[in-house]
Amino acid sequence: MVGLFAGIGGIEVGLGRSGFHPELLCEYWAPARSVLEHRFPGVPVVGDIEELRSLPPVEVVTAGFPCTDLSQAGLTAGIEGQQSGLVRKALSLVENHPARWLILENVRNMLPLHGGRAMHAITSELDRMGFRWAYRVVDSRFTGVPQRRQRVILMASRTDDPRTVLFAEDAGERPVETYRDDAFGFYWTEGLRGLGWCRDGVPTLKGGSTIGIPSSPAVWIPENPPGLRFVTPGVPTAERLQGFRKGWTEPASRVPKGARARWKLAGNAVTVGVSAWIGRRLVNPGVWDSSLASPLDAGSKWPMAAYGESGGTWRVDVSMWPERAPYKHLVPLMGDDFTRLSVRGAAGFLSRLERGNLRVPDEFRIDLKEHIEIPPELG
Repeated sequence: MVGLFAGIGGIEVGLGRSGFHPELLCEYWAPARSVLEHRFPGVPVVGDIEELRSLPPVEVVTAGFPCTDLSQAGLTAGIEGQQSGLVRKALSLVENHPARWLILENVRNMLPLHGGRAMHAITSELDRMGFRWAYRVVDSRFTGVPQRRQRVILMASRTDDPRTVLFAEDAGERPVETYRDDAFGFYWTEGLRGLGWCRDGVPTLKGGSTIGIPSSPAVWIPENPPGLRFVTPGVPTAERLQGFRKGWTEPASRVPKGARARWKLAGNAVTVGVSAWIGRRLVNPGVWDSSLASPLDAGSKWPMAAYGESGGTWRVDVSMWPERAPYKHLVPLMGDDFTRLSVRGAAGFLSRLERGNLRVPDEFRIDLKEHIEIPPELG
């Protein structure tokens, strides 16, 4: 395989479990490159995709292309943006390449942004190049990690049927009663319009927030002692929430400002379990139920799953949960890897919360106000 916009190797680690190995990696950001160079010794790592004129002969080309211009927390400039628009370079590299598979990954927001322009641009180009394509929005929780992370997985091939990879199984969302009620993750950097509230898990890990700072989500643990009921997980927890082993991003500490970048590195990654599922299905395609498909009219909103061939597009009625792996509950996964949410951060969050109209449990507000009143040395 070749990994474009490889980040810290989430796609590569997952596909590696099914026998795929990288022949070339490409990543612009120095802290991420340092992780790749350490974790994939002997594999060439190119810094700028614009330097690539061709790719080595491989079966799979992947591109978790930048979400900066597509995400709600980003610039929302769309597919024409300077960063997210680099996917066009990836497409040009596979136009005359013999790879069996192209795999793209990005944020769910790329579906509705600017009337679906990004998806239309990408799929139109794939149609022009003779690819059959399919995509599905998946939630990383299906892999067992307690992180609600919804991402578009788009697969295209000239020789194989991507529907047999993406749509061959559907477990449906995990029942609410199977989640524990001892921890609730939320965005403490928000508070006016949304919280990303997540029972027994955290909302999507990300590198930035609407107030312009990289931050972890917070976790409310009602049974903790006063002063420690609002905490933020550390980098080792972030790594595990993405399916990596503890310490995966440590090599970044060797480059300037790399230690401070470790949270963003984890937050920007592809969840390992998601790519591992793709790898298993690439090796062992399944049978998909064609009765779940229906024609998608021109101009319709992009659905949660769809495919295209011969110039037509069909929606597919599947959930974001192809499987239900054993679930790792949030409190045991975190262990003691957390710090108290700062008084300043909690106070700012409470102020935004009270200016907004979001509904939260009364106990949440009571605990939050108490948290702010307890001196840090007593927390």
